[in-house]
Amino acid sequence: MEDVGVDECLTTCDGIYEGDSNHSRRRHHHYHHLFLASAKSHNKALSPATSVHELLQCPVCTNSMFPPIHQCLNGHTLCSICKLRVNNQCPTCREELGDIRCLALEKVAESLELPCKYCSLGCMEIFPYYSKLKHEARCNFRPYNCPYPGSECSVVGDIPFLVGHLREDHKVDMHIGSTFNHLYVKSNPREVDKAARMLMVFNCYSQYFCLHFEAFLLGMAPVYIAFLRFMGDAVEARKFGYRLEVGANGRKLIWEGTPRSIRDSDQKVRDSHDGLIIQRNMALFFSGGDRKQLKLRVAGRIWKENST
Repeated sequence: MEDVGVDECLTTCDGIYEGDSNHSRRRHHHYHHLFLASAKSHNKALSPATSVHELLQCPVCTNSMFPPIHQCLNGHTLCSICKLRVNNQCPTCREELGDIRCLALEKVAESLELPCKYCSLGCMEIFPYYSKLKHEARCNFRPYNCPYPGSECSVVGDIPFLVGHLREDHKVDMHIGSTFNHLYVKSNPREVDKAARMLMVFNCYSQYFCLHFEAFLLGMAPVYIAFLRFMGDAVEARKFGYRLEVGANGRKLIWEGTPRSIRDSDQKVRDSHDGLIIQRNMALFFSGGDRKQLKLRVAGRIWKENST
């Protein structure tokens, strides 16, 4: 069987044939055979849409395949990522893969429209096959990552599930109401690493909010930052406002802002300085005493903005 180049296969799939017509028909039959072999290797007919979708599923990682879609000489397909993992050997028949692309299958994919994979969570959008992946990366119905800071927690889920997860697995305090007054105590105020804390989760206005308090270096200066994150998407977060204040000895620092969505990581919020920033010397002044222990009272409230 002749070795098939990428340019030749692209020309065939586009339906452009040059030279002797018999030779063109023979080439067309050859590529048609490769595409049918791909279908037969999956034991599926080509006509039902669900079967075509399954043809576009990589047999190694089971993810949807996107260009370049590779195939061996026997028509078995796999995605470009898995091609690198299998050392250029077809995982189905053990033939050498080479550099043959299944452009016929790529063309079929261009004609498909598929629902978002988060349709069971409420997304009713339908997209062309090659636009679907980009949408799913930012779909408002996609699960949320665990918002607990300073950890490698890989848990994902909807908001009610994550609230329970924070309470049971991370032991975060829960508070009902829109006002708060929290005393943060740290025995070693000079420690910056691993000083990220979620102080509590608030339940108010039928929504959930996370109060964070973190230490980091602003340039060379050690500082603290307190901020609020909304357990939901950014559009809903903009419907709320919040106020934080710390103070003592006749002094006070105040911050007012809009809570950030938990779609933004706590590190992203911290690095954008979107919160109440307190220099360490000022925080120790607010703590009183000998300034060897941080005792900082963070007070504030959450409100719902008036709709216009």
